[in-house]
Amino acid sequence: VQLQASGGGLVQAGGSLRLSCAASGRTFIAYVMGWFRQAPGKEREFVAGMSRSGDSIYYVDFVKGRFTISRDNAKNTVYLQMNSLTPEDTAVYYCAAGTGWGISVQSDEYDYWGQGTQVTVSS
Repeated sequence: VQLQASGGGLVQAGGSLRLSCAASGRTFIAYVMGWFRQAPGKEREFVAGMSRSGDSIYYVDFVKGRFTISRDNAKNTVYLQMNSLTPEDTAVYYCAAGTGWGISVQSDEYDYWGQGTQVTVSS
């Protein structure tokens, strides 16, 4: 599967962005989907994940209540709605698709990756 992330940009603190990740190739519903991010000088970290059907969701603590992951299996797309952004959210955001049995916070459990989209939050 090929993944194409989009929607990043520059936003002021407190603002919002909606990231999209469009998948092409094999059946989208076959994949657990995740969003990760990597800030300069830091390791890639898990942000949010969603099961194949969308009935199971997991967020890392520092985005709970601010970010919302969703997927539209008819459109082969997963989204990440990000609200109340802070400068600490500045990073390159990646979408990922995994064939494992459930949501994983480990990047090596995901098989396919998008190219990343830059999110910059100014103070």
